[in-house]
Amino acid sequence: MRTITTTEDLAAFCEAAKAHPYVTLDTEFLRERTYWSKLCLIQMALPGQGEAVLIDPIEGPDMSMEPLYDLFRHEATVKVFHAARQDLEIFFVEGHVFPTPLFDTQVAAMVCGFGEQVGYETLVKKIAKANLDKTSRFTDWSRRPLSEAQKDYALADVTHLRVIYEFLAAQLAKNDRASWVAEELAILTDPATYTVNPDEAWQRIKTRTTSGRFLAVVKALARFRETYAQTQNVPRSRVMKDDALLELASTRPQTIEELGRSRLLLREGRKAEIAEGILAAVKEGLEMKPEDFPRIDGAREQLQVNPALADLLRVLLKAKSESLGVAPRLIASSADLDQIAAGDRDVPALTGWRREAFGEDAMRLCKGEIALSAKGHEVRVVRL
Repeated sequence: MRTITTTEDLAAFCEAAKAHPYVTLDTEFLRERTYWSKLCLIQMALPGQGEAVLIDPIEGPDMSMEPLYDLFRHEATVKVFHAARQDLEIFFVEGHVFPTPLFDTQVAAMVCGFGEQVGYETLVKKIAKANLDKTSRFTDWSRRPLSEAQKDYALADVTHLRVIYEFLAAQLAKNDRASWVAEELAILTDPATYTVNPDEAWQRIKTRTTSGRFLAVVKALARFRETYAQTQNVPRSRVMKDDALLELASTRPQTIEELGRSRLLLREGRKAEIAEGILAAVKEGLEMKPEDFPRIDGAREQLQVNPALADLLRVLLKAKSESLGVAPRLIASSADLDQIAAGDRDVPALTGWRREAFGEDAMRLCKGEIALSAKGHEVRVVRL
């Protein structure tokens, strides 16, 4: 077991990795006390019985990650992760780079019939025929020295991944579904996936109130919270939680004394810097011109779901997912089905490979061009 802590050693390993068709990677990080993930460890393994290493940026604080980013840009070597989204966010934020080409075994496993959001441990058991020791899973990865158990756990996340990748890549080639996975991975390597615009932060806050003035204050408070959390690198909840934000949008305090009456604002949010920002945001929302009020998409809110059609679409989705061996939620979410049943056609399930797998027949079902029949446990599509 080798731990890399210098730029020179990292460069040598990454240069060697370029001679291989793929390399497996994983990270360990902390995010409980920060807005951005704190990278604590990187694990990498070469194919077959090739070397597996730990890359420790904490033990090697002066180590440059540029050799790793250079490997990420090397298109002759596939970079293999499992459930890559949070890993990719770290590299995008710190290095402004995405691994290319990328392979995510969680996405590939869903396409190959291993169920929804399949975990790494499940794939290790089913494909690599091994068991994982998960006792180190929730340890503090920022503390040093790392224990031998932690190191073993970390390396297992990339050594078994080699067998899993080779199996899934072969399955995708056999089923001719590599393009399906590529379509999903394009979302993971889109900067927009990881870019949070403070001006749009209010749209993630769930509220049934559609008052323009109320939403104006919500938008201003959400913008302040997002901007402060990003610049100070603290979790949003440390500034104020959603329920406190909605309370403040209703009570609209204009003085420190009025702010002090909040029932839901935590002690952290009462500190001078945050308190002043909250009051300034409330003032901004109250002074916003009506023509600038944020508005919820009224057309989408007014869509009326046909419950019988939504139920039929769920039956169709189940039949299609079973015949294709693909996780149903990868094809369409419950919200997608309700939107289709309400007449909305701007739905992910009606685009790309999903349209071929499910969307075309979903549209035919809505138009009355097909029906569903049952024979035993099998659901069949009947052309009308």
